[in-house]
Amino acid sequence: MQLDTMMEAIEVLARERGVGVDAILDAFANALVAAYKRSPGAAEEARVTIDPESGQVVVYAQDLDEDGNVIDEWEDTPEGEAFGRIAAQSFKQVMQHKLREAKRERVYEMYEGREGDLITGIVQQVDYRSVILDLGDAEAILPGSERIPFERLERGNRVKALILEVRNEPKGAQIVVSRSHPDLVRRLLELEVPELTDGTVEIVNIAREPGHRSKIAVISNDPNVDPKGACVGARGSRVRQVVNELRGEKVDVVQWRDDLSQFIAEALGPAKVKEVNIDEDEKTADVIVSEHQLSLAIGKEGQNARLAARLSGYKVDIRSDAEPVEEPVEAAEATGPGSSDDSSAEEVVAAEPAEETAGVDDSSSEDVVATDETDDEDAVMDEDAVVKADTDDVAENGEDESE
Repeated sequence: MQLDTMMEAIEVLARERGVGVDAILDAFANALVAAYKRSPGAAEEARVTIDPESGQVVVYAQDLDEDGNVIDEWEDTPEGEAFGRIAAQSFKQVMQHKLREAKRERVYEMYEGREGDLITGIVQQVDYRSVILDLGDAEAILPGSERIPFERLERGNRVKALILEVRNEPKGAQIVVSRSHPDLVRRLLELEVPELTDGTVEIVNIAREPGHRSKIAVISNDPNVDPKGACVGARGSRVRQVVNELRGEKVDVVQWRDDLSQFIAEALGPAKVKEVNIDEDEKTADVIVSEHQLSLAIGKEGQNARLAARLSGYKVDIRSDAEPVEEPVEAAEATGPGSSDDSSAEEVVAAEPAEETAGVDDSSSEDVVATDETDDEDAVMDEDAVVKADTDDVAENGEDESE
């Protein structure tokens, strides 16, 4: 059986789909075996050989013993259009399955080991559990836990994400990506800052609360290069691209300092810090700010202090210079997301207005006013009582005189 034209088609298919010719020939041989077994008078077992150069197909019928060993083998290649038609249908089914498997393997090999890389995809499907991104040659899944809180993604949006994991599953390679991971900010900044790519500037640490704010500590390996200026860019052009990709999330760039006190003071920006006292044994930093800078240093719901603590690795206590030294207010800890003391920060912010009106007790003043009014009323009542008493006396005296 000669398959000259079939061999040409197989070679073209192998080039287009990125599948090896040998893999296609194996699939084709299995299809021919299945077609042979369905032909009249076929043996129970058979094997097929295909010459890759000439396209010559030979079917060998086999006789096996109880252990599965070949006892006898003879050529039994069917002739006629029926065999060719059945073989073509079987080949089509086998090839579809083979191509799907080859594609899954190719996708897995393409993305295997790329954890931490940045990819760009188009939003294909959105639901409450996950988002499906079309990467062109594969699909990626963005779980709900890895999305930016309150970010609105619509079908057709082009977004960037960080590859978290690549799994080889029976249904194919599954690529899990994230938009809330801190390293996403790192990769986005590397796209905009050449100094990060060539190693002139390095990112020491990143503290991020997705959707709200990120703080990045950078250091320069070249004394002539300002690391903060390199990352921010002229008029903030470089960091602005990162902010736009993160849908408006604020990004603060802080220069790393060997002096930890100075570094924590800068990490608490934009607040102005007066003094930072470091306790290296306890890993704590006592920060003193002016009274009008207290709420700015702590940030909304303690966010600014929390990020500064994660960035420095120290527990940060913030208090006003007007407060007693014995009663510092704990603002944040450096133990990671969710472990900082938000309630303390809220108490400080809430305590500010009370400090401004110290010594004025509104309830007491109302009581004073109420008491004065009551006293006045009582005085008037007493006067009326006196007048009434006098009148009664006069009336009694008059009666007596008349009697």
